[in-house]
Amino acid sequence: MAARREPNVRLRDTITAVGCSYESLAYAVRRVAAENGEVLRTNKSAVCHWVNGARPSGRTSGYIAEALSRRAGRTVTLTEIGLHTGEETAPASNDPVVAATELGRADVERRRFLAVAAFTTAGVAMPLGYDHDNVSRLLQARSGTGAVGDEEVNVVRQVTAAFGAADELLGGGHGLTTVSAYLADTAAPILRLRFPSEQTRRRAFGAVAELAYLAGWKHHDLGHEGAAQRYYQIGYQLACESDPRAHAAWMMRALAHQALTLKQPRHCVQLVEAALSRGVGHSDGKTEALLYVTHARAYAAIREKTAAARALLLAEKAIIRDDEPQPSFSRISGPAAGTVASHTARTLTDLADHAGTEQQHRAALTRWDPEKYRRVHALTYADLGDSLAAQARADEAVATWKHALDLIQGVASERTRKAVSSMRSTLRVYQRRGVPGAAELLCHVHEALA
Repeated sequence: MAARREPNVRLRDTITAVGCSYESLAYAVRRVAAENGEVLRTNKSAVCHWVNGARPSGRTSGYIAEALSRRAGRTVTLTEIGLHTGEETAPASNDPVVAATELGRADVERRRFLAVAAFTTAGVAMPLGYDHDNVSRLLQARSGTGAVGDEEVNVVRQVTAAFGAADELLGGGHGLTTVSAYLADTAAPILRLRFPSEQTRRRAFGAVAELAYLAGWKHHDLGHEGAAQRYYQIGYQLACESDPRAHAAWMMRALAHQALTLKQPRHCVQLVEAALSRGVGHSDGKTEALLYVTHARAYAAIREKTAAARALLLAEKAIIRDDEPQPSFSRISGPAAGTVASHTARTLTDLADHAGTEQQHRAALTRWDPEKYRRVHALTYADLGDSLAAQARADEAVATWKHALDLIQGVASERTRKAVSSMRSTLRVYQRRGVPGAAELLCHVHEALA
């Protein structure tokens, strides 16, 4: 006879405390799962089973905790809802060097805590409460037995640049394990050694922070949002040791950018404002423009139209400023002019300015090298098609989406897959209306997603 399951009283009481019905919780869990690249069929019956003692499968426990956290407006832990098993949480460490090593190694070994990691809105705000001074004292007190110089630092930067370039051509799935292994086994360990000068030490921490950012970006491109967020958090901690002004501000932007992409604007305005207070006056014009345009996106996401427009104007002024060279940490995302145009388009999309969106997407296409940035061109053409469809220009939308689909072939990227998938509903409407080329393109879309 099967053992009788004990009801999960903690989960039941938390659901009641936050005022959430089983049906609304099921919907929220499906949404969190979709943000993390997973399709679930969760319904209120599944929630009832969990309350009665059934264990959620895979990463679902993390999705439940995040869904309840958003409803409660605070962090709800797995332990609080009776779903903690000791496997879902990354090893805790106040040392970002240790954390980078453990995270990279977990990635290579496909360890469970990283596999089940989910993006959290609470994690977006991590830099706002980070005690940099305390961590820095811990790191400064370390005295390694070996020595590291500028040559080793330069090699880390070269590896990051090479895999960053490959990522743009082939997608986040290309070389992820190699990047994670290099971070864990080579790059992070050099931060434990002795440096000939404080300048070299700062350069080393900055180089490893850029590599951590790249690993996070690759996970983001694959739809592994929980893993991406953890790499971004470690990148932020390492950047604080390198440059607590501009570089740290850039990594705060990375966390906000991810949340905005997932349409989770909570904390984003506050986070980007903190980044601007650090970075403005300590950064070049191009980097500041990228901070301002992210600020604009954060405002647009909460429908603050006037504030978003003001931030866009500041981005336009900063991008044309002719001052110090742009640092490698913000060059890693590609030409600043193209990125500013692309994010201006996304800001205008949130404000329902479809004509302005089209104009900015076309501007972005002229500012990205199509050979070096194939994935960016594919995604931009997909977004441009959306803006044309929103303006009832069906023929142009179909032609633009076709070009996007041609570019996407061979790119290992969940973002491009989602862009292709999003075309289907409109193409079905066009097919019924007899729009030329819609039926054929819809077939190609189904083939690409198969």
